[in-house]
Amino acid sequence: MSGARKRYPSGSSGPLRADVLRVLGVLKVATPDQIQRLTLPHLTYRYTELPESKRKSARNKAHRAAALDLAKHGQTTEAGFSSGGEKLWRLTPLGLEAASRELDRPMDEMGGTARGAGTTGAAHAMAVNKTIAAFIQPKPDLSELAREPEQAVAAVQAVPVGIGSIISWSTEVALPPTGTWSSPGRGGAQADAVLAAPGDDVPLLFLEVDNGWMDPKLIAEKFAKYARFFHRMVKDTDGMERPMWATRWAASGREGLPPVALVFTGRGAKSLNQRMTAVKTLSSQHWGGRWGFERAYVNYDRCIPVLATTLERLQTNGPLGETWWRYGRDTWQSLTEALDNPDGQIIYQARQRAKWEEDRRQGEERRRREEAEWQRQQEEAKADLEAWDREEEEAAREPDRLCQLCQGPLDGDMRLGFGPDPDDAPPEDGLHCPGCRIQLAEPKTRLGRMLRRLG
Repeated sequence: MSGARKRYPSGSSGPLRADVLRVLGVLKVATPDQIQRLTLPHLTYRYTELPESKRKSARNKAHRAAALDLAKHGQTTEAGFSSGGEKLWRLTPLGLEAASRELDRPMDEMGGTARGAGTTGAAHAMAVNKTIAAFIQPKPDLSELAREPEQAVAAVQAVPVGIGSIISWSTEVALPPTGTWSSPGRGGAQADAVLAAPGDDVPLLFLEVDNGWMDPKLIAEKFAKYARFFHRMVKDTDGMERPMWATRWAASGREGLPPVALVFTGRGAKSLNQRMTAVKTLSSQHWGGRWGFERAYVNYDRCIPVLATTLERLQTNGPLGETWWRYGRDTWQSLTEALDNPDGQIIYQARQRAKWEEDRRQGEERRRREEAEWQRQQEEAKADLEAWDREEEEAAREPDRLCQLCQGPLDGDMRLGFGPDPDDAPPEDGLHCPGCRIQLAEPKTRLGRMLRRLG
């Protein structure tokens, strides 16, 4: 037997053992099937030729071997069985240290080892695990299923888009109103999970999972603890005071405090809807905004955005589908839509800036049109003056036109001399002066002259 085989008798590989450490470092307790689905999702769509009872065993065999090999080195241990009868695994303190290295997280962010979680079936932990998987929606590369049946490929293509990966999550996160991260004071909340996925436009989201047994009043009371933590100010490493949560996680840039997602499961559809509505009513003082300036917008500065859904809806639609009911609204929305505040101050100010910019742009355009019209009129007036000047110059250079008959001025005024009145002259012909036109119009015969005198 080789040295590697002696060290890891179950035959696991380093990457598989790292998978187990990362998943258990985040989820604290999990089944081999959950570990496999989160880390090697392509196996979920293999072994289709086997009966359903044997498919799961074939899919997670490698991760079971990895958990056994880690147990040999004191890093994992069995944690009982889930309510569905599946074996559970958790980390030991030594394994927690190894997981912190795999996840590249300090130990004070790793939480505990979930000791005793499996003694009662770990129903809540399993619900949290399923919720995180529904957020991630593990989806393999289709190239890894090249030899699988068409129905397997179709099943992968039908998986909705997810957010982040297992390393985007933390579970059982203490939110201390007093004390420190590692030694929180009493009276604080503990988030079931926290999602930090800045690349997916969700820098921070706190998660609470209701398994159907907690009184809605107790769920609503958690928001007072969340609010107390969110408003806690501490001195950061640069000496500046900041909200304590902002010293660990990035802000979203949206209005209000960090959002909290509520995922309900463990009951029928009607009961789940009733529970969601009850929590909404009981927690309204924490998520409801107040009118801002002249009721032009809603101020969410001190509000906790609360998003509710059911586990089934999240699994079916994914986090980016129309999955979420933002308390205070009346429609299902995608995660980013639910987190945004279209009636909030930031959007209002953006609209105002856009309106001011549009007014400025239209004013500039109007001024440009007016200047262009004024310039056009000036150029036309200048052109008219220049044309007039040219005509005057040309007229000054041309000699006076003469009558072709008498060689006198063509427009000679007969009123200055003697003879017929020029008003009696025939219309201008451009060739003769008024007197000649009268003369030319005279009858040529005696009869004509007589008739003219008689007329």
